Order: sequence, then structure tokens, then C-alpha cells
Amino acid sequence: MAEKEDKLQRSLGIFDATMMGLGSIIGTGVFVSIAIAAGYAGANVIFGVVLAALLALCNALSSAQLAAACPVSGGTYEYGYKYIHPYAGFIAGWLFLAAKSASAATAALGFAGYLCYSLGISDMLVIPIAVLACMTLTRLITRGIKRSSIANTIIVAVTLGSLLYFIFSGIGPAFNNGKSYLTFAFPQNFGAWHNFLNATALIFVAFTGYGRIATMGEEVHEPKLTIPLAILSALAISALIYIAVAVVAIGSTGSDALAGSVALTAAPLETAAVNFSRPAARYVIAIGAITAMLGVLLNLILGLSRVLLAMARRNDMPELLTEITPATGSPDKAVITIGFIITAIAAIGSIKLAWSFSAFTVLIYYAITNLAALRMPKAQRLYSPFFACTGLIGSLTLAFWIDPMIWFSGLILIALGLIWKTLINSNSAEK
Repeated sequence: MAEKEDKLQRSLGIFDATMMGLGSIIGTGVFVSIAIAAGYAGANVIFGVVLAALLALCNALSSAQLAAACPVSGGTYEYGYKYIHPYAGFIAGWLFLAAKSASAATAALGFAGYLCYSLGISDMLVIPIAVLACMTLTRLITRGIKRSSIANTIIVAVTLGSLLYFIFSGIGPAFNNGKSYLTFAFPQNFGAWHNFLNATALIFVAFTGYGRIATMGEEVHEPKLTIPLAILSALAISALIYIAVAVVAIGSTGSDALAGSVALTAAPLETAAVNFSRPAARYVIAIGAITAMLGVLLNLILGLSRVLLAMARRNDMPELLTEITPATGSPDKAVITIGFIITAIAAIGSIKLAWSFSAFTVLIYYAITNLAALRMPKAQRLYSPFFACTGLIGSLTLAFWIDPMIWFSGLILIALGLIWKTLINSNSAEK
């Protein structure tokens, strides 16, 4: 590690940490990826949401016990180093940076898309607005974790209120149209299974937002108590919200119409809300979508900057990124670097491409998480190894059901990361 190792401030309690997790989970996934996944699996995407939630639970238990035993910034990057091998830790950190940077760009584009759609602004402004959002939130995060936590709590409160309104407003239409739209078919062939598992993988990415709590372990009070409780609370609440939203959206609108709206607009849930009897529903969901995307973007910049900080501490990234501003307790250089990367990805402007690429890389990341949990000493384990085994097998299985070009690109990314580590280790040895 670098000799200088400034510590971050422990400022987050159970409520704050849970809200951070919810801010990361309830966003792009519930507002965008359900519609994208419906294009692959139709109404069966509802079962995909349930399967993704169960797999996320296994991974969450692994993350929770690892974070309780090793409460530092970096998440699986640190766990891989400690319990498996330095290269395993590096791959986890490298993939996290790539996957979640893509997710953050997706959130920025989703925010801009919802805003433009709701205000009737030209789609040509989506990318400039997304870039501005990235820059603004990056600046906010450099002001310190306390201010970021307050902003996140406000954002999550508005988002949850919006989604609850959507669910209750859409129960009637979903009940009336459910006989036509909620038709399920057991996958009968390879193609059907491929589409279902692909959809499940896309949904799974959304649930992994709880990992933000683990990556910020150095900023949580009483981590052995706070982290597991916050992770499981955030996952339970979000899973119920996701399942309810999927049932209402597909039951009221149909999977074909919902999936088709992704190609036309970045606001698929708002398209569904148009069918509700309450005219205000579409506007309420638009407000919730806007705040949700901002919440995801905020939390991802926070989490990514902490992983980058951890990697810099171990000399896997430039040492200057370890600097922490005394006045705010923020690793400003790491935050600004992450903000720049996300802004660049958002400028590409492809939501579906960014989300699919994120799915593969984050599944490999959590495979490493589960493997690290299996390597923990028995005295440090909080849960049965069964959950880590299930999470490991499930993550690896889903990873390779994504479009071949996506996972092939992911494997190239891993190779590039290993080349980077080899080069940077060589430079360190020479010094």
C-alpha cells in the first residue's frame, strides 16, 4: 500500500446507509431495465425479477459478512485481495469501475431522457443534460459525505413516493388487463431459456446497488452491525418495489408495448402511466424517475470514487488519488476522476449498450465476492456457505447468457486490466 493512508470519516448510521443502498437500487433498474428485459422475456420478466432478487440475496449475504469482517473502502476489491489473490482483487476493482461507470452513465442518460420527455424538450438535448448532471453531482460529492447523504435521503423519499403512487394508481388497469397481458409460458427451448436468463441478468444488475454500502464501509458507524442490516433492509424493500412495479407495468400495458417504448423514449414507465385513470400519474412517475436517476448517479459516483481510492492505496492506480481534503473528508481527486469517466461514457448516448455491458462485468464482480466469502475463516462467517455457493454459480451462469459480443468485450476488458496491473507493478518495482 501507499505509505500515506488518510482515513475517511465514519459519518453514516443504519438509516443513512440503508437510504444509500435504496438510492443505488431504486433507479435505472425499476424505471428502465424492466422494460428492456421485457423485450427479451415478455411477461416472464416478472419471474426474472424474483429470480434476480433471490440471487441478489445470496450475493448480499456474502457482501454483508465480508464488509462486517473487513469494513474499509473498496468492497470486493479489498475482499479479493485479502481472501483470494491480489489479481482477483484487482479484477474485481477493475470490473467494478467499468461496470458501474457504465451504470452511472445509464442513470445520467435516463435522467436526461425523462426530463426531456416530461418537459417536451428535444431529444437532442439528452446528452448535454446528462453531461451537466454528471458534472453537478460530482461537484456536490466533493463537498463531503454528510451533504451527499442528506441530498440522497431527499431524493429517495421523493422516488419511493412516486413509485408507490404508480403502483396504487395502476392496480386497477393491471387487474382489468391482466388476463390479456399477464400470460406466462414455461421456456420450452434453448432460445426461450436464453432470453429469460438474459432478462434476469439485466434485472440482477439493478439489485446490486446494495454493494454501495459495502464499498463505503470506511464511512459507516459500527460496521459489523450497520452494514449487514442496511444491506438486507435495502434489498428487501427494493425487491418488493420491483416486483410490484413489474406486475403493474406489464399487467396494465403489456410487455410488447412496454419494451417497444424503450426504442422510442427513455421513459417506459411514464408510457405505462398514460394508461392509468389518474391523469396525474404520468407526471408523478416522471418526477420520481428524474429523482431516481439522480440518486443512482449520486451513489455510483460515491461508490466508484471509494473503489478508486482503495486501488490507489494499493498502488493499482496513481498514488495522487489517495489524497483526502481535510475540510470535507472527501477524496476529491478520485471523485473528479470518476466524474470525468462517467461523463465521457454518457456522451456516447446508448442506454441499452451501457446496461448490457454493465450486466456482464458486475456478474463477474459478484462471482469474486462469493468466492471471497467462501474463503473466509469459519470464525468470521455470519451465514451458511450455501448462500455464497449459490451466488457464485448463479453469477457465473447468468454472465454467459448475455449477448456473446458483450461478454467477449468483457473478457477483453479483463485482459486489458491485467496488462495495466502488470505494467504498473513493473514501474513500482523499478522505483
